[in-house]
Amino acid sequence: MSKDITRSIRESYDRLAEEYASRLFTELERKPFDRVMLDRFADEVRGSGEVCDMGCGPGHVARFLRDAKVQVFGLDLSPRMIAEARRLNPDITFCEGDVLGLPILDGSLAGIAAFYAIVNFPEELLPRAFREMARVLQPGGVLLLAFHVGDQALQEDELWGHAISMNFFLFPPSAIRRHLEEAGLRVENIFERLPYPPDVEYQSRRAYVLARKPRG
Repeated sequence: MSKDITRSIRESYDRLAEEYASRLFTELERKPFDRVMLDRFADEVRGSGEVCDMGCGPGHVARFLRDAKVQVFGLDLSPRMIAEARRLNPDITFCEGDVLGLPILDGSLAGIAAFYAIVNFPEELLPRAFREMARVLQPGGVLLLAFHVGDQALQEDELWGHAISMNFFLFPPSAIRRHLEEAGLRVENIFERLPYPPDVEYQSRRAYVLARKPRG
């Protein structure tokens, strides 16, 4: 099942890549709370080692972190999205990779920023994704995870005039906390906010988790 989901996600984002980059590369300018969370994350990881923007899309989160003096690279499943990220951020390294099987060494990252990297995963894949994140974090490493709050799946066959085949999943924060803790991460804070206006983003509540891999 996971291979079919991965293939569908990759193919759909390949179709969306240019439009996605055009519409969303500057979205952080209109999302002040997201910037606050990223600044807090940057303060945690700056100078501690390499950080991954996981599910990086066109690289706008990676760019924000780079500008905040964080040693960052981006990873995404979609080759065309990676091409957009490289075009828009030629001074940042981007690579293809799957959150369900990360091409990253054990304990090598000071931090992970995963903004909606789990949005296309059904709940049964979350343990695998979170175990991979925990595996690649160094002891004391920090995860900043953003996701849509709810308890439903939305099937989409078209977005911005492009044919796609993906589900979008909303999760209750209690479920995310449980899965992260079962993966070996310590949840330190969960923040929620109401959606910004419809011209800025999809109208769902958003949550941001700060979690840490324990030392020792």
